[in-house]
Amino acid sequence: MSQGVDKPFRPLAIAVLTISDSRRMADDRSGDTLAQLLTEAGHHLAARQLVRDDQPVIEAALRAFIADPGVEVVLSTGGTGITGRDVTPEALAAVRDKDIPGFGELFRWLSYESIGAATIQSRACAAVAGETLIFALPGSPGACRDAWAGILGRQLDSRTRPCNFADLLPRLGER
Repeated sequence: MSQGVDKPFRPLAIAVLTISDSRRMADDRSGDTLAQLLTEAGHHLAARQLVRDDQPVIEAALRAFIADPGVEVVLSTGGTGITGRDVTPEALAAVRDKDIPGFGELFRWLSYESIGAATIQSRACAAVAGETLIFALPGSPGACRDAWAGILGRQLDSRTRPCNFADLLPRLGER
């Protein structure tokens, strides 16, 4: 995978959504990690929010971001495990138009290098909702860094070749 020198970088408007019953903004290390990584890459932090692990609350936050023309991408962190309170994938399924199954598959493959077979407990996933890309990541800073370094940093960069999500954003609303 390469970056095209002839194509300019296009900063994206990215929202960070943390899902947690125990964290507050002051100690949200995963949200901090995502905000730092995306801004260091040259993107714009369009919004940042923390909500509790409750499906209707998560759905409402996602729907608000989807409806906001100032948000092109949502990076969520938390709620992707297998416990009873982990409902982020279900909330995403309720608002999505199309799944991006390769994201979760690739994330777990990359994550295996960091955490071994424990990656099987992750339900990281991604989808298209309206004209917005949504990526649901586990709630650890390490998982956020792995997802950014291995997938998102490149796929959200308009210079990445042979293809990237950034170039597809203007076409998501095609019918």
